[in-house]
Amino acid sequence: MSRTRSPLLDRPAAVEADGLDAGVAAHYGSDLREQRALVAGEAFVDLSHRDVVTIKGPDRLTWLHALTSQYFEGLKPGTSTTALLLSPTGHVEHAMYGVDDGETFWLHTEPGAAAALVEWLQKMVFMSRVEIADVTDDYAIVWRPGPATGEHLTRSGADSLGGHEVFLPRAELAGLEGPAAGIWAYEALRIEAGHPRFGLDTDERAIPNELGWLGIGVHLDKGCYRGQETVARVHNLGRPPRRLVRLLLDGSVDHLPTHGYAVRVGEKQIGFIGSAARHHELGPIALALVKRNVDPEAILEVVAEDQPTVTATQELLVDPEVGLHVRARL
Repeated sequence: MSRTRSPLLDRPAAVEADGLDAGVAAHYGSDLREQRALVAGEAFVDLSHRDVVTIKGPDRLTWLHALTSQYFEGLKPGTSTTALLLSPTGHVEHAMYGVDDGETFWLHTEPGAAAALVEWLQKMVFMSRVEIADVTDDYAIVWRPGPATGEHLTRSGADSLGGHEVFLPRAELAGLEGPAAGIWAYEALRIEAGHPRFGLDTDERAIPNELGWLGIGVHLDKGCYRGQETVARVHNLGRPPRRLVRLLLDGSVDHLPTHGYAVRVGEKQIGFIGSAARHHELGPIALALVKRNVDPEAILEVVAEDQPTVTATQELLVDPEVGLHVRARL
């Protein structure tokens, strides 16, 4: 459950999301209409349930460069970036999305993740001149389609669905003007774009190569960082154990699969569903993590004990042969 409740839930027709996205609106009456408004650039999305962390100090960029999978040295103010913290064996432990303003690196992460992230970062400070703070109670994230307009501090780029994220004081949320779209609409566009979400489309064994994060959350030409050996080995040899795939689900079944549903070929489980949504043009879609050697042409089955089986076709996001990222365009 989110520790904050957005004031935008007081808008007419707002219905609160549940689970990981509690605290913001699932929709404001029609998620399909809200998707179309986002595509047309006519709405914004309340992401104020996500956690916000700041890192200040003159050593912040070189320190982050040494710790994470991303290249931070020389990062210019206003440049957006995605970074991962990996285990010594290359498994993804945190995913961070941020921008530097020249004095402070601002990042956001999944709801409820900031406490563990800040605790781990604090242990790695040593003699570095950095100050780390969880500022979720004071700052929030809003996503808008299209280019940034100069409001507040923004983060934009290809990994944010062609729009931009705005870091703004939480006290300003209630005064936002214009139509809002719920998290269901945003998630549908995210799944369409093939962007995995940490904790939903990943598990404790996930490595960046499986998820299409090479070149986005992992800089392939930087020096040593924790977990690099695994990432480099799989990248050089190719063929990661699993691969992220977008599924086009049979629309004749009236329910959406949820996180953890089994994905099978025949009687054999070959993966799991991460996230799913109803898209305004594609119908029901999902992201799944499946075994690399599954035939890309195979018809898959999404199975849960208490629900009808749903058939699905695959659309490649990660090349099953070499593990390099293949991103479909919106």
